[in-house]
Amino acid sequence: MKILLVSTQDYIHHPIPSRHHYIFEELARSHEVHVAHFHVSRGETRSTRLIVEEATQFPFTSPLLHYTCNTPYHFHIFNKIIRDNGIEVVVAAHVLAGTAVIHAAKKYQVPVVFDLKDWFPDSAAAYFKSRVLQEAVRRSVWAITKRNLTHSDKITTVSPSLVEKLKRHGFSADLITNGVDTDIFKPMNGREKRKELGLHTDDFVIGFCGSVERWYAIDEMIKALPELIRYHPSTKMLVVGGSLFTNYEAELKKLVADLKVSDHVIFTGTKPYAGLPGYIACMDVCTIPLSPPQWGDIALPNKFFEYSACGKPILMRPIPDVTRIGGPNLSVYRTQEEYIKEIKNMMNNPVTFSINLEKYSWKEKAHQFETLLQSIL
Repeated sequence: MKILLVSTQDYIHHPIPSRHHYIFEELARSHEVHVAHFHVSRGETRSTRLIVEEATQFPFTSPLLHYTCNTPYHFHIFNKIIRDNGIEVVVAAHVLAGTAVIHAAKKYQVPVVFDLKDWFPDSAAAYFKSRVLQEAVRRSVWAITKRNLTHSDKITTVSPSLVEKLKRHGFSADLITNGVDTDIFKPMNGREKRKELGLHTDDFVIGFCGSVERWYAIDEMIKALPELIRYHPSTKMLVVGGSLFTNYEAELKKLVADLKVSDHVIFTGTKPYAGLPGYIACMDVCTIPLSPPQWGDIALPNKFFEYSACGKPILMRPIPDVTRIGGPNLSVYRTQEEYIKEIKNMMNNPVTFSINLEKYSWKEKAHQFETLLQSIL
């Protein structure tokens, strides 16, 4: 197959890989996969098996400015990419660029799969603090997303709850969940990495791994530290990841300083994907503090699979689709009091797990996507 992918991010410079990287790098082993490049990020260039097609005329780093100003060019360049490369199927996942590539695909009678990897109206609005601006963004993004879904031949999404949400809006979607690279995420000894980070054997490490953005209530976890430190003086918190488009990480560092717990918190910044299992190995408990309730109702985060594959206990805010999959390593908290109680319990009863996640491997997810694409050709 000749596939064109229009992802939600700068495919070769974005520091954090998405489901599209895992699935389409695997598909590129046996298919010709082209990917649109939106030059928004300024990270190191990621190696790829995909054929990169430049889709940027104005390389603004602000996502809103970038995609808005490049929209006219997208209508031109996607026509050219589809025509010149004999593209047979398009996978769109972007809001504005998705509209442009769907328009081009229809012109050349090429089928389109729209991959809704999260609820775009809310995820786009989350970057803004003003409630008025949030609501304006939410309404605009939903109007464009609805148009894209209507004009696509197939819809895929990441969680059972998103399938149900789409159904309530009149759309039928296929479920292809997120997954994990089981070749590198596995239980391992974190002793050397702990030493490298200045952590001691008797430290109890509360860990978070992922994008440091406001949709994760990391600030609430930090606010709980003084009480946890009084209970267990060698309590530490390890935050692996960084902020991409907001100043949330800077706000968290100020909070740490204000609470005078700087000696108990380590911010590593963004780390290469292949190195994440080593950091997870240092953690005594891994957290998913997903904040907005409407996100918890539709989410199925990658980090759930990654933490589980590493055999770690997970403490998370309520996420129904994670609970459906379940596992002996899952604990849920709803309030700050419950969070503190669960952490104290884990301090008193440390445990690790061995969990088989082969059916959630990215290779399996790529196979599911390949089957779906072949079905519409």
